[in-house]
Amino acid sequence: MIRKILKPLLLALPLLWLGCSQQSKPAKSAMQVEVGTYTLSAQNVTLTRELPGRTKATLNSEIRPQVGGIIQARFFEEGALVKKDAVLYQIDPSSYQAAFDEAKATLQNAEALLESTRLKNERYADLVKIDGVSKQDMEDAKATYLQALASVEAKKAALQTARINLEYTKIKAPISGRIGTSSVTVGTLVTANQTTALATIRTLDPIYVDLTQSSTQLLKLRTLLEQQGIKQGSTKLSLKLEDGSTYKQSGTLQFQEVAVDESTGSVTLRATFPNPEGILLPGMYVRALVDEAVNATAVLVPQQAVQRDPKGNATAFIVTTENKVEKRMLTTDRAIGDTWLVNSGLSTGDRVIVEGVNKVRAGDTVRVVDVTATLGKAQ
Repeated sequence: MIRKILKPLLLALPLLWLGCSQQSKPAKSAMQVEVGTYTLSAQNVTLTRELPGRTKATLNSEIRPQVGGIIQARFFEEGALVKKDAVLYQIDPSSYQAAFDEAKATLQNAEALLESTRLKNERYADLVKIDGVSKQDMEDAKATYLQALASVEAKKAALQTARINLEYTKIKAPISGRIGTSSVTVGTLVTANQTTALATIRTLDPIYVDLTQSSTQLLKLRTLLEQQGIKQGSTKLSLKLEDGSTYKQSGTLQFQEVAVDESTGSVTLRATFPNPEGILLPGMYVRALVDEAVNATAVLVPQQAVQRDPKGNATAFIVTTENKVEKRMLTTDRAIGDTWLVNSGLSTGDRVIVEGVNKVRAGDTVRVVDVTATLGKAQ
């Protein structure tokens, strides 16, 4: 009796096992890892580079006297703004005024003598026609007149020189700008073209910013600009100050030096910045953000999707159309915000794993959740 009962049960066991094994397949599918993917698309990206630099006055004038004498007065406040042709110092003009007056009187005397010789020359020219005077006397009168004429011109030049020297006793500002410390006081004896400047005027609005870029970076930029889809960047640039703050005025790139500094291997770029409030002073260390180029087909990958292998090479996982995980080797150019600019290894349309990267390996089958819109809003 027992055998009759057990026999059907034993026959049913293989069928039960087969049924359980068939039900295990959906369970295996249920264990697939869920990952978040970001779908890559071409983007228009401005490629910037931060370059170090120093501020420099657009105009720099050292004030020196052009005549010697005692400083009689000073007409400016140190550190103040001065206008072009404003009188800065007054040198005692007494001796120069006397020289001017003497030159003026000498000229008047020469002009009177010129008039006398002119009249004599004209009379002799008429008399020689009727043999009233000899030809020799007529020629002598003419020569005397010409000598008097030349003397008047010389005296005029001497008077002009005396006038210029008298004017030089008023030392004027050759440019507009902010004037620095005066090296002399009232009563100081100064000499013409002395080596020590009386003061220095600097034009600070606008102001120059001289930036340095390595020749290697310059060559890379030229290579980049030869690629399809890459255009020259804007000449506008922004500035970071020494305290880390951003200067509120934007500048304009003026020119690039045509030679490389042999000692540093760098090229100088000059930019001009408005400086109406005088915040930028000559000699300040600054950093400028320069728009080098515009990439119209840039591929940007979220930084959390990029990993490094033991050799330091950049890698990323993508999901194929069959939902299989595939590992890619990348070449990255630079970080832009919270993304990497990728030169090779990925292309538009690729689905890059950004969430669950550490849970998968190449060849795994995964379930995909698209997080492109979420990351796009975050960026």
